[in-house]
Amino acid sequence: MNTIKNLFTAALVLLAFSSCKSFNSLAVKDNSTAKSSSKKRSGDVKFLKNIKVTPGNTAAATKHSSSSKKYGALNTEGKGLKTPAGFNIEHADWLQFKYAILTDVTVEKLLNVPLLKVIDYWYGTKYCIGGSTTNCVDCSAFTQSVLRDAFQTDIPRTAQDQFNNVNKIDVSELREGDLVFFNTGGRAISHVGVYLLNNKFVHAATSGGVMVSDLNETYWKSRFRGAGRAIAGTAGIR
Repeated sequence: MNTIKNLFTAALVLLAFSSCKSFNSLAVKDNSTAKSSSKKRSGDVKFLKNIKVTPGNTAAATKHSSSSKKYGALNTEGKGLKTPAGFNIEHADWLQFKYAILTDVTVEKLLNVPLLKVIDYWYGTKYCIGGSTTNCVDCSAFTQSVLRDAFQTDIPRTAQDQFNNVNKIDVSELREGDLVFFNTGGRAISHVGVYLLNNKFVHAATSGGVMVSDLNETYWKSRFRGAGRAIAGTAGIR
């Protein structure tokens, strides 16, 4: 009887030992799986690179050293386009969002991404008289560059000469890419900018460099002298 009892007790001990070992093995496996799963989940979250949001500020574009790489691939397919019926905001370029904020319009109204690329290349560049690089630029060199690179239209170098070589238009006719002229002191025409939309224009201002302003601002409204559509050489209006 004792022999049978001893054998039964030994069997229970072996069974318990085996069960504990199996349990520990499963626990280690589950823990390993949890760690692996945790690592996998941590890698699932991705954030957009190089985007910083600061209330009241917008970042200037990165400047490129080579003129051939200024704006990336450009085309003029966006000129004069109307909002497509199938416009998908999820596929909008980040520049459309940036300039929608600056011009206070909806994203789908900014279809000319090549123009936005040109503007953003200069955006934030400081002002200096006679400047024509991203180190510093004056108003007419900026407008000359925008029309050349975004619209393939050559215009004279100075604000006064640009005014003299455009077809004058009424404010109600203004459209993207037209020029707006001002008298900020001295000469009859001493300042020029490129019209965008919603009364907004982009220009190289003495106070803040290349920036977006509003024609209805008191300062600009009182100094406004007219608008014009550039003439591309002798080929007529662009």
